[in-house]
Amino acid sequence: MRRKIAILISGRGSNMLSLLELRQQADFPGDIVLVLSNRHDATGLACASQAGVPTAVVDHKQFPDRESFDRAVSDVLEQNGVNLVVLAGFMRILSTWFVERWQGRLINIHPSLLPLFRGVDTHRRALEEGVRIHGCTVHYVVPELDAGPIIAQAAVPVLPDDDEQGLSARVLAQEHLLYPQALRMICSDLVMLQNGRAAYKTSPCREDAIKALRSPTIQP
Repeated sequence: MRRKIAILISGRGSNMLSLLELRQQADFPGDIVLVLSNRHDATGLACASQAGVPTAVVDHKQFPDRESFDRAVSDVLEQNGVNLVVLAGFMRILSTWFVERWQGRLINIHPSLLPLFRGVDTHRRALEEGVRIHGCTVHYVVPELDAGPIIAQAAVPVLPDDDEQGLSARVLAQEHLLYPQALRMICSDLVMLQNGRAAYKTSPCREDAIKALRSPTIQP
């Protein structure tokens, strides 16, 4: 089944831009059919429109609670035929209802090597803890925050003179490489949620690609 993908953003959507580049690849087995935001002023909406991708806004301020907002978002996704939801800087904690509704069809990228540093301020916390390796993780979304099955990770070294800004920039560069790779794997049915884990399907011609994706990428 060819995936119809929606990307959810709240701001500039830098990861969204890296995902949109997949549309230029003739062999990409998916269609990005919608970019949706909870904010009318999200700058990524204009970028999506310029790229020819339909956009929508569901303003969370117009709803009395989290679940009613999530139900409205889900309605828009279903109206557009979406069957895979990609979070790219979507700054909302999703309700259990939404996560269960889209179970196995909802992914996120987090700026740490999960399960380390769930939540926010990951780069500051990594520096404070003195870890030598930091990075990012693509994972399936579950009701518990940043606790879903890991699909892929990429790593960078933490340098002696690193500050939060420099470390953040190097991790973000890896996010822009990793997220499109992981999305391509999902759309190619090479990874799926199975028994609570990310299960990989191998074939002789693709084993090297899967191995490369699952192995951390170390970039200075």
